[in-house]
Amino acid sequence: MNLPKKVQINEVVLRDGLQLEDKVLTVDEKKILFDLLVTANVQSLEFGSFVHPKLVPQMANSGDLFELISKEYDHLKLIALIPNLKGARNAHEKGVAKVNFVFSASDTHNQQNVQKSTEESLRELKEILSYCEEHAVLLNVSIATTFGCPFEGEVKKDRIHWILEQLMPLKIETITLADTTGMANPQQVYDLVSELRNRFPEQAFNLHFHNTRGMGLANMLSAMEAGITSFDASLGGLGGCPFAPGATGNICTEDVVHMLHSMGIETGLSLEGLLSASRTLQQFVGHETPSYVLKAGPYDRKYPAPVKK
Repeated sequence: MNLPKKVQINEVVLRDGLQLEDKVLTVDEKKILFDLLVTANVQSLEFGSFVHPKLVPQMANSGDLFELISKEYDHLKLIALIPNLKGARNAHEKGVAKVNFVFSASDTHNQQNVQKSTEESLRELKEILSYCEEHAVLLNVSIATTFGCPFEGEVKKDRIHWILEQLMPLKIETITLADTTGMANPQQVYDLVSELRNRFPEQAFNLHFHNTRGMGLANMLSAMEAGITSFDASLGGLGGCPFAPGATGNICTEDVVHMLHSMGIETGLSLEGLLSASRTLQQFVGHETPSYVLKAGPYDRKYPAPVKK
């Protein structure tokens, strides 16, 4: 296998991971999780989103959380998701220096998510970019439903190529290709990512996979084979889109790190620290998470032999 020696993980549990949870975590609870993630040496975190609180109430305290963590952890990469220009303004007013604008490759999902067509979001992106440049805010972009839409089904590769052509003149630092509801398969991921990297060789890409149909880690390996070294993951495997039926969690951070470390691939993260954070996460949300390693332990964990009676 042609795999990288090191992979960058962007932790998204405080945003994507919590946005479908019935329980709304307090700022103090989120801060505890944040501190535990930092102890595990997480350096890049999507800490929340600036969306309307009635639409995603779990994110209503994102600004308050940022005020707490930014004072203590200003050396970390702290990212806020934004759906529109108003979100960019609200993030900037709180002092956020890095934002991630998300829109969907499919019109139907984009209408469900932000009540706009994809082309309308692309036009708004130019306004957001102008605002961010004026206020020294770094703007990255995520393309939801890159690998399939729960409403429209297949999203043609030509559609993704066209969207990327619209983005190239804007010189976005990092573009995330998101499998929003876990519709991708490894061959599809390898083919599309290889094509995009060949066509846009100067562009940095990040990949965002959900494990809805159990193919998240396989899709990640395919993306790594295609040259990707940056991925989103969510502690405990929590997550999902509030505007897509059947959405389930992201690839699980501790499962990802466990897999990579067992293959000799560096992440810079502490698996022990992530498992400690994941146990606290389960207590806070009040239910078991999809984390395999939290249940079974690392592959090199040794159990005592049963004592014969």
